[in-house]
Amino acid sequence: MTGSGSEPSLPALPELLATLRAFAIPMRTKFRGITVREGALIQGPAGWGEFSPFAEYGPAESARWLASAIESATVPWPAPVRTSVPVNVTVPAVGPVRAYEIVAASGCRTAKVKVAERGQREAEDVERVAAVRDALDAAGPGGRIRVDANGGWSVGQAARLLRLLSRYGLEYAEQPCASLEELAELRRAVDIPIAADESIRKAEDPLKVRAAGAADIVMVKVQPLGGVRAALRVAEACGLPVVVSSAVDTSVGLAAGVALAAALPALPYACGLATMSLLDGDVTAAPLAEAGGELPVRRPSVDEAALARWEIDPAPWRQRALAAAEYLVEPSGAHLHG
Repeated sequence: MTGSGSEPSLPALPELLATLRAFAIPMRTKFRGITVREGALIQGPAGWGEFSPFAEYGPAESARWLASAIESATVPWPAPVRTSVPVNVTVPAVGPVRAYEIVAASGCRTAKVKVAERGQREAEDVERVAAVRDALDAAGPGGRIRVDANGGWSVGQAARLLRLLSRYGLEYAEQPCASLEELAELRRAVDIPIAADESIRKAEDPLKVRAAGAADIVMVKVQPLGGVRAALRVAEACGLPVVVSSAVDTSVGLAAGVALAAALPALPYACGLATMSLLDGDVTAAPLAEAGGELPVRRPSVDEAALARWEIDPAPWRQRALAAAEYLVEPSGAHLHG
C-alpha cells in the first residue's frame, strides 16, 4: 500500500489483506438484480472496513471501494457535527401490498421507491408509488416520496412517467436516465428535481454532473467514491445538495456512510442509509438499523459469531482486492481525480 507520508505506522496492504474475511448474506427481497450480498471485511488499527464492489465491477472501478475499506480500517473518520442522521425507507420493486407493508412498518417519513425494474410493466411502478403514498399518508401528513430508476428510462419515457407519478408528490427522481446528456435534457423538460447517482459514483470525473447541468441533487456513496474523505471532497466540489446513500452494505459499510452524513456541513435530505432491512443478517451484534426515521452516529463492532454465520472462502475476494490495488494511488481516495 502506498502511504500518504503522514501515517508512517499504517500497516502495509499485505498485512491488511491477511485479515480479510469474506461474507455472503441473503437479501430479503431481490434488489439491484441480486439475491445475495457478497463482500469482504478488512481490519486495521482504526477498526474494520468493508470492500464489497458488485460482481460486475472490474479492478479499476473496484479500486475506489478498496480505498474506502483501507481508509475505514486505518484512519479515524472526520469529526461529526451531528449525533444522528435522518434516513428514508427503501421500497424494492415489489407489489403494492408489500410496498405498503414495508413503509407502514418503518419509522421513516421519507420513502425511496424503486421503479423501472427490468421485466415489469409501467403500471406496476404507478401502483407501487400509489401504495407508498397511501402508507405515508396513513401515518400523518408530510411524508415524502423519491423514486429511483437506476438509469432505466429513456428521456421521453421518464418525462411521461414522472408527470404521471407527480400526482403522488415526488421529492425528486434519482438517475431516471443513464447518461449525463439525457439527464440534462430531462431536467429541462420536467419540474421535478433530478438526482444523479450512477453519474456520480461510476464516473471518471464525478464533477462533470454539475458542469453538464444534469442534476439538482447528487447521491454520494462512500465505497464507490473511495472513502469518507474522498466523498466529502466530491460533495464540496459539486456544489449541489447531497443525499448520502448506501451500496447495500453491512453495518461496517453503513457506518462509513453515517460518518460521511454526520460530517457534512448541511444535510437537507434524508439519507438512503436504512438498508439493513434489505439483508437477512449482519456481521455485527448491534446492526445499524433505523429507529424513528433516524440512524445513530456510531460504529458497530464486528461480532465473530455473526460474521461466522455468513462467512465464505476469502480467497476470491483477496484476489479481487489485489487486482484492485494495482489501481490505487493513495488510501485516502485521491486517485479519483487523478
